[in-house]
Amino acid sequence: MPVQYLEIVSPDGEQLVGLYHRVHGLEFGSPDPDLGHARVATCADGSLVGIRAPLAAHEQPIVRVYQAVDDIHQAAAQAEAAGAMVAYPPTRQGQRGTFAILIHGGVQLGLWQR
Repeated sequence: MPVQYLEIVSPDGEQLVGLYHRVHGLEFGSPDPDLGHARVATCADGSLVGIRAPLAAHEQPIVRVYQAVDDIHQAAAQAEAAGAMVAYPPTRQGQRGTFAILIHGGVQLGLWQR
């Protein structure tokens, strides 16, 4: 179950960028408009870590893991059939791929297809 993208949403994003740099040695780029203006770092295994501010007043801080899948439409349909709610259907995200957000048991899970 490889992780494609680890998304961290916090009003203290810049402080978290510094923390992840000091603790994990990650180098974050400029805000990426394709990822909600997240500051993104690429890990040694190719996975991404993005830290951004909430996009709306109602968005709460969260750490959301996006698991890599080969067929996001099939994976989202299978998750829905297993009882997950599709909170955000498969959607192209700039040049980075296609993502979806599911909720099951009160937990948000992301899917990502490159």
